[in-house]
Amino acid sequence: MNSVTSGADRSDLFRGGLLLLACASVVTTINIVTTWVDTADAHRWEPVVWELSSLIGLVCAIWIPWLAAARAPADQLLSAGWKTRLHFVAVHGAAVVAYSVLHVAVFIVLRKLAYVVMEHGPYTFGDHFLYEFRKDILVYLLFITVFWGVAEVRRNRKDEVRPVSFDIRDGARIIRVPLNDILAVASAGNYVEFHLADGRKPLMRATLAAVEARLEPVGFVRSHRSWLVNPTRMTGLVPVGSGDWTVGLGPLEAPLSRRYPHALERLKA
Repeated sequence: MNSVTSGADRSDLFRGGLLLLACASVVTTINIVTTWVDTADAHRWEPVVWELSSLIGLVCAIWIPWLAAARAPADQLLSAGWKTRLHFVAVHGAAVVAYSVLHVAVFIVLRKLAYVVMEHGPYTFGDHFLYEFRKDILVYLLFITVFWGVAEVRRNRKDEVRPVSFDIRDGARIIRVPLNDILAVASAGNYVEFHLADGRKPLMRATLAAVEARLEPVGFVRSHRSWLVNPTRMTGLVPVGSGDWTVGLGPLEAPLSRRYPHALERLKA
């Protein structure tokens, strides 16, 4: 799961989600009132069920554009590499379909249940998926734009207080290490192992995802599900076949998986 959510900050989901939920709630209220006025033959409760079920479906699916926005940020469109741009299109193409399918599936189930409870007969969705999908594309574009914006604000705030060292808790002691002296960080079971420029390899009890959340804002790159590397200490990149690479970090070599194309672009740059 950590490799799936790599680069995605949960605070972005919380802040962006609250903003989007507030906007969606206003739109939902307006739609309910408008439908009451425009659809005289519908029961008063039906527009409420239609709109609230759609809102709940939106909430259930909002994590998809959040993840996609993190895995394929907007700057990939401006990349010089066609593989990066293709990755961007593939990620968001798959994400918008997944978002729409989950959104529609949730509100269909909720509407069917509501109609049973209200003893109004079966709810029929019909062949309206393409209609809903076109609307979901616009909503998805709004979502990823908000998540990109929230992430950019977060990064700018962190840059203002950019740290110059990192505290490694090795057992009962704390080792304060300049960031530039950290070549890489590797997962080691329930620990992470820091590879330092002086050859030391202190261990700290933590997950790689937790360390990544602190080091990614200062430039470290997730090159593999088990590795973070410091681009400022990179001395070479060597292809090893099947799209994988080896990152030279002076005396250390770290893997670069083909599953992290954005990392390759950053290291090449």
